[in-house]
This record gives sequence, structure tokens and C-alpha cells, in this order.
Amino acid sequence: MTYCQNYHLLKRIFNQCDEVTRIPDSSVEMIHSSFVSESQRLLPGATSYSCDAHRLVFDGEDSLEDTGLPTHIRELSLADAHFTANREFRYTIFKPADGRKADRVILLLHGLNERHWYKYLPWAQKLVELTGHAVCLFPIAFHMNRAPEEWSSAKRMNLVAQERRSTYPSIAQSSFANAAISTRLHNRPQRFFWSGVQTYNDVERLIGCFHSGGHPHVAQHARVNFFAYSIGSFLAQIMLMANRSGSLADAKLFIFCGGPTFDRMYPVSKYIMDSEAMIALYAFYVEHLDNEFKRDKRLSHYFAQGHASGEYFRAMLSIRKLKAMREQRLQELSSNIMAVALKRDEVIQPSEVVNTLKGDSRTIPIPVHVMDFPYDHSHVMPFPYQESIAAEVDRGFNQVFAMAAQHLTAC
Repeated sequence: MTYCQNYHLLKRIFNQCDEVTRIPDSSVEMIHSSFVSESQRLLPGATSYSCDAHRLVFDGEDSLEDTGLPTHIRELSLADAHFTANREFRYTIFKPADGRKADRVILLLHGLNERHWYKYLPWAQKLVELTGHAVCLFPIAFHMNRAPEEWSSAKRMNLVAQERRSTYPSIAQSSFANAAISTRLHNRPQRFFWSGVQTYNDVERLIGCFHSGGHPHVAQHARVNFFAYSIGSFLAQIMLMANRSGSLADAKLFIFCGGPTFDRMYPVSKYIMDSEAMIALYAFYVEHLDNEFKRDKRLSHYFAQGHASGEYFRAMLSIRKLKAMREQRLQELSSNIMAVALKRDEVIQPSEVVNTLKGDSRTIPIPVHVMDFPYDHSHVMPFPYQESIAAEVDRGFNQVFAMAAQHLTAC
């Protein structure tokens, strides 16, 4: 079966409402489980906030709703802390259908502005087949099945995109596919950080569930590694750098189409975000962050000492700032990380992956492999679902995932 054929098969049978999905003619099965986030209260729009670790209390934020926006855009600006879909959701574990608990788990972290898991289903199955490990598809906050369905509505989001093009005549790459995330991040760039913090906490709690023996399909103290793509790599890098719970000291990370600091990413794409949203994010996190700290004491606190994840988040924002801190930590983690970049990737350019992961002096020994495929592909679609190029896609796909499996199974 070709990659394309397997993609269509998995897309057809994938249903997170089920408890178990059997894959025909395969020794791999999908287990679907429920998760409730305990970090929703960190998100913008709550009435009050506290940092329990430091016994601090912060004032609540004003309503996020901007009454100056048209109704169809205001719906995207409601208080994040109140979205039920983001708090209660399902995640999927691919594992060998042998009835045994998994003693190794690969957490597969996806890219920015993703609305469904279909692209990743063949990736997860291949990793299980090559490694024998379980693979967990866990959604980033406000992505995949953690987002309201209306954000994926072409009809409704086209109205939003049209409004943005009318309001910002010089806007680039505006589309119905990126209208929701572009509007939300443009309106309040802080969302990028707080949804990242929520996801970080959720992943850490899931790992804690594994290690406590409380998960029905994962063995106690199972080793956890990461396969991370695009912005998922950004999150995984910060998690390994901070290692807040102490459970990731030996974790392996395979980076695919990711790895650079935030200011060296170029995510302006009709599939990711429009230019106005990117300008707002860059201004907030790269140019004016110190001024934002003066206005927002809670934000400042979570970036400060005592919150290692926030410190390393900041170290990953700019290639020139906190370089010594970032490069020292990457040096310490170098034997645990491998990256594959694509020569034609315009969102995550290979030179920027090298600049971050190997450092200015190229003394960090993280392997970075730059690959090219003999077919039309992109950052968003590295493995197209076209039977006319099935053989070439299979070769590229198998090459990348053989490298990932070798790295993730190394001692």
C-alpha cells in the first residue's frame, strides 16, 4: 500500500469518538482517550489569576471582546478561558495491537493552525511499525479538536478574511483557512504565549499520568520521546530545555521542518497566518517585549526566574538575545536532538535551522540533515497525496521516518 493509499484509508476510519479503531491488515491500533485541561484558568479572560508555586495573585483581565469589530470577527475574540472545546477533548495513541501496555511513548507534536489530524495518521502508524513504540497525537491548545468547529467553516471564515482584506489593504496571504488564528493573534498576541503555557502544562500532566501508572495503555515510568513538526518543535525544544518535572533528562527529540528561533520563522502563508498577524506577533515578542512586561505583571512573572519554561521561551524568541543561555543548553542536549530540514521549505528555512541548532560558531553537534525531494512539496505538504508521484513520495517519506526511528530508538 502506498503512502497515499494508506493516508486515505486512515482518514476514512479515524474517529476519536470511538474507544478503539482497528487498522485493517495492520498490527497497529488506535486508542482514543479523554483529557481535561487543568490550565484553562491561565488563559486570557479569567476574572482572577494566581501562581500557586510562588503564592502570587494577579488581577483578572478585562473582557477580550472588542465591540468595534463586526459580529463575525467578535466571535473570535471572546474570552479564551471559557472555551469548553479547548478544555475537554480527545487524544489518540497509536500502539501495537498486542494488548500490552507501552513501555515507550513518542509524543507527536503538530504544526501551527492545524484543524485535523489526517496528515499525521500515516506518520504515527509508520513510527509504531518502525520502533515498536506507542505514538501519542496530542493537540496544541485551540488547534485540532480543541477549537470550535465554526473556525473551520469556509463560509464563515471567508467573511472574516474578506473583512481583514478590506481593513488592511496591504495584507498578504489572507484566506479562510488562516482567518481565525490571524484574527485572534492579531487582536491579542499574548494568546501565543498563554496557549503555549497551557499546552506545556497539559503535556507535562499527561507524562505524569504515564509515569504514575495511571494510564490504562502506558506502562508506569514509560520513557517518553518526541517527534515534533514545525511549531511543535518550538514547544518540544522548550520542554527539553526546561525539563521542569525532571522526567525528560533522557528524552530524545526528532525535529522535522522546525528548530529555529521564533524571529527566524516565516509563517506567512494562506495555510498558517496572514502578514498582519505575523507583524503583530513580531512586534510584541521581538521588538517590544520589555515594554509589555511593564504593562503586564503576570506576563512578566511567567517569563522570569522561577519559571524555567518562560525563560527558555524567551531564549527561543530571538537569535541574538539570550544566545549564550540558549546555546549552552542546546550543547548539553545535543546528543538527544536530531533535525531534518527541507531545502525548499520557505516557512522554516534550512539555514535558519542550522543557525539555531548548531549555533553561531557551528560548535553545537546537533545533526541537521537538509533534504530535497524530486517532486513538488512544501512545508505544509511535505508528502502530497498524489498517486501520480506515489513512488517518489514513498521514498521520501520512508527516508525521513527511517532516520526518525533510528534516532528515537537509540540508547
